[in-house]
Amino acid sequence: MANGGWDFDQDQLLRTARDFWNRLRGSRRFIWAAIGIVVALAGLIGSYYQVEPDEVGLVTRFGRFVRTTNPGPHAKIPFGIEQVQKVPVQRQLKQEFGFRTVHADVDSTYRKDEKTAAESSMLTGDLNVATVEWIVQYKISDPYKYLFKLRDVEQTFRLMAEASMRTVVGDHSVTELLTVGREAIAAKAKELLSDLCKRYDNGISVQQLVLQDVDPPESVKPSFNEVNQAIQERERAINEAWAEYNQEIPRARGLAEQKIEASEGYAVDRVNRAKGDAGRFIALQEEYRKAPEVTRTRIYLETLSAVLPAAGKKLIFDEKAKGILPLFPLGSGADATKEAP
Repeated sequence: MANGGWDFDQDQLLRTARDFWNRLRGSRRFIWAAIGIVVALAGLIGSYYQVEPDEVGLVTRFGRFVRTTNPGPHAKIPFGIEQVQKVPVQRQLKQEFGFRTVHADVDSTYRKDEKTAAESSMLTGDLNVATVEWIVQYKISDPYKYLFKLRDVEQTFRLMAEASMRTVVGDHSVTELLTVGREAIAAKAKELLSDLCKRYDNGISVQQLVLQDVDPPESVKPSFNEVNQAIQERERAINEAWAEYNQEIPRARGLAEQKIEASEGYAVDRVNRAKGDAGRFIALQEEYRKAPEVTRTRIYLETLSAVLPAAGKKLIFDEKAKGILPLFPLGSGADATKEAP
């Protein structure tokens, strides 16, 4: 057949078309087989998942929760029919407020920006402004509630922690926040945050809340440091005064008690001596009544025996001796000269 200068063989054309169709049918089988193999491999790979030792897996089917899986290898329905969300229930998690850790090491580095400055700036109970930095450590106690009870549970938890801290700081003065009240403030904020977690039923258990750093704003820090230094000096002077008071007052009390006890002892001694003298006088009076002469002589002799030893050497002679000069043993030398008069 001729058509515009081109010659066509109808039989050859039919044979060529038949061969192409046969090859196409063979290729289609191969393509379907390849697709089947790929789908089978994808299903096999997509059905396997591994849960780590500190995690649990929550399986959802078309978005609906169906089961919880423990650590280890598991299988699920592939192709997105079942999906697994892993929750670290054994790991202690942490959220930072007022700063962000960039690199944790021996010399850790931190980052502070406008966002962290906004969440750390707080108004205290005495209408002062303080910059409060803290961390919250927590665990996931109920993975089901953690995933399905609240939307965006991590951000909600951050807002709850910030609200709790602002509430407690607003009830205390800046001096308490900077000095002696830090532990009490942290404990109260942790208690409020735990109560909020129970009320929201978010499956989070608060382990610890720690105040990291508390400072006045940069613009007033020099003046605040001067005030704080003056307060410390006042406290030091008060403590020194109390120390001196505690040293002197007990000493004065001891001296007073010592004098009182000495006076009481002297009074008892005088009374007992007076009673003894009175008793002796009464006994002497009774003896005198029985034998006056004997008693008088005895008293005289006892008195002389008590007085004469203090008089030194004595010369005793008879007053009736006359005419003959008595020879007195006056001694010799200087002793005789001193004793002769």
